[in-house]
Amino acid sequence: MAGLIKREDIDEVRSRTDIKAVVDGYVTLKSAGIGSYKGLCPFHDERSPSFHVRPQVGTYHCFGCGESGDVISFVQKMDHGSFSETVEKLAARLGYELRYEDGGTGPRREDVGKRQRLLDAHKVAAEFFRTQLLTPGAAAARSFLQERGFDPAAAEHFGVGYAPQSWDSLLKHLTGKGFTREELAQTGMFSTGSDASRFYDRFRGRLIWPIRDLTGAVIGFGARKLYEDDQGPKYLNTPETPLYKKSQVLYGIDLAKRSIAKDRQLVVVEGYTDVMACHLAGITTAVATCGTAFGTDHIKIARRLLSDDGTGGEVIFTFDGDAAGQKAALRAFEEDQRFTAQTFVAVDPNGMDPCDIRQQQGDAAVAELIRSRRPLFEFAIRSTLAKFDLNTVEGRIAALRAAAPVVADIRDPAMRPAYARELAGWLGSEVDDVLRAVNSAAKRQREGTGTRQDARDAGSGAQRGGPDRSQRPGGQHPGQHTGQHTGQQSPGEAPGQVPEQAQQAFARPDPNDPAARMERQSLEVVLQQPGMLDEGQWERFKAARFTVPAYVAVHNAIRAAGTVPGSPAAWVEQVRQELPDALRGFVSELAVTPIPARDADALALYCRDILNRLFELQVTHLKAEKLGQLQRLDPGADPALFQQLNRELMELEMQRRALREIQ
Repeated sequence: MAGLIKREDIDEVRSRTDIKAVVDGYVTLKSAGIGSYKGLCPFHDERSPSFHVRPQVGTYHCFGCGESGDVISFVQKMDHGSFSETVEKLAARLGYELRYEDGGTGPRREDVGKRQRLLDAHKVAAEFFRTQLLTPGAAAARSFLQERGFDPAAAEHFGVGYAPQSWDSLLKHLTGKGFTREELAQTGMFSTGSDASRFYDRFRGRLIWPIRDLTGAVIGFGARKLYEDDQGPKYLNTPETPLYKKSQVLYGIDLAKRSIAKDRQLVVVEGYTDVMACHLAGITTAVATCGTAFGTDHIKIARRLLSDDGTGGEVIFTFDGDAAGQKAALRAFEEDQRFTAQTFVAVDPNGMDPCDIRQQQGDAAVAELIRSRRPLFEFAIRSTLAKFDLNTVEGRIAALRAAAPVVADIRDPAMRPAYARELAGWLGSEVDDVLRAVNSAAKRQREGTGTRQDARDAGSGAQRGGPDRSQRPGGQHPGQHTGQHTGQQSPGEAPGQVPEQAQQAFARPDPNDPAARMERQSLEVVLQQPGMLDEGQWERFKAARFTVPAYVAVHNAIRAAGTVPGSPAAWVEQVRQELPDALRGFVSELAVTPIPARDADALALYCRDILNRLFELQVTHLKAEKLGQLQRLDPGADPALFQQLNRELMELEMQRRALREIQ
């Protein structure tokens, strides 16, 4: 039987891994209170950050789409790997050696490492190409770099390499390292002939750039032709593979991500050498697409890194000044509406790209190109006008008809009239005439297929905002765990159905009920700060009675979880395991909901206050029960019980007053 990863090793990897450090590789996180961070969710498109991470408890939760879990589930979902591959990847990151055994409940070893093997092959290949750049056979490659102003240090910084002209140099190197042909066939680094028996290097006699993902792992390569007898295209990239999806890849993102997050700026250039030139000139926010236009998936990555929530940021596209460059810029304008950040275009008047500018005019000129950016709206409008002869009445009317829809499509309603006035000036027309044309174009768009603005407005309302304790049942977003199907199906669950227990547990509580809020806040404290409770408080908490079904379920799970382990992350996971799958996400939500405290002292005061208010509420309930029992009792019929109830009421009142004094 195949070996299984020991359960205690999986728990160890989970508890040792810093979830914030891992999530930071994919999402720009900002402080959301003491011990809490938030950013734009990587699992759905949103404009306001609702994705929360609490490192202390090792948990994340999105209040927009409901995705939640620990560091293992996060990496598994982001990298689309199996559970076993993810545990292995995180263990390797820690330098932790996993142990295996027969039986148990862990992942099977036979399923482990397929993706990691592909990553390992790419890593070894990148090292091979880099060393080949130093060999005598790579003279043409070194000359290419030198002519464009890139010295050996620059080549080393970007990992630039050289693929020998041989048909099987890389193949021999990788098979010598123990990789099988079956594994290598999935990397995209090799080609097959008309008869499948021929298997040879895809990249031969070319300058090589390693293409990395956000985490810095090599997932593909870009190759530039160096020799005239090379019959292939000028640039040849890795084809689509399990690792490499060109619509989701941005060259240089691993080097640029920190600067993008810090400066709230993204510069999109057209080629590998342009990225190198920009970074060496101090524009360390530059990235490039790899053989495809800048599209929707690229924008999702960019928005997460920019924290594109409407509070600032800019995206700058650089294009060649030729017709192809203008066409690319207009394609970018089509996607502009997906950003809330301001979008610009930077085009050199002489038609040079950043690499040419740096080579001929130096680093300062590259920085000046970026500073000279123009709003993408202006560029799109002027490019539209350039197609018409504005010296004739007919040309101006045709230009207005063509440009009015462009202005009408500007997402910011305050900017539309401003650009309408600009358009009037460029046309030499009356402002009122242009405004009428723009308004008419906007009306036609609304009545026709609708504008991107309409679609965005319709879809963004449910995506905005973070946790709202008073409006969401149990803190969940509308449609999450309320009997509506979310697309995730539990074993034995019919499509479109949520288990009956989940429906009951997540019945919507009254948002104005202070007792319901108290129950939720106490669960947040116990899950996030279990160390704040002494033995007596634990006993009182376990004895407390909750009324909201969702909170009753979590309270029961906390009681069933038993002793709090040393790690807060292990504690939350222990509680999660006591609940059915349909309710585990709610525990994650409670574990990451920001606690309103600025520092450690305020945190301790808040936790004590919440628990005391919960205990006071419980005392009040007990008093009401005892008082009702006393009122129904005939003192003469049972004087002993009458006296006992009075004593108990006095004791409860003393407890209540003591809790009040502590607050």
